[in-house]
Amino acid sequence: MADQIQVVSAGTGDWHVGEPMDPRSAAVLRDAGYDPSRHRARTFTRDWFAEVDLMLAMDHANHADMTELAPTVSDQARVRMFREFDPLATDGDDEVPDPWYGGPDGFRTVLAMVERTCNGLIDHLQRG
Repeated sequence: MADQIQVVSAGTGDWHVGEPMDPRSAAVLRDAGYDPSRHRARTFTRDWFAEVDLMLAMDHANHADMTELAPTVSDQARVRMFREFDPLATDGDDEVPDPWYGGPDGFRTVLAMVERTCNGLIDHLQRG
């Protein structure tokens, strides 16, 4: 599906715009075979609704921020919780935790969660 899907990323806050990702996160990604060097923080804006088919929020606060920016109610429906596609997510555990204040294990845990959820999302998209 690589020729059908483009993945972009942004935060709902603007305090890190233009900066590279946290060095701890970059190290975990490099160790896993990813190239984090081109990533720069940017902010999610209302314009994304004209350009993106599906928007995935990592936590409920981001989900609320994103849906508040939606131009229409139908646009709000295109904002979903990322872990909605995680086979291990539960009603009480459906957010991606922020590993910022923890050690490297938190970044590895989040990477495993993101990879697992991406696999679930791809399965969902392939089923149509």
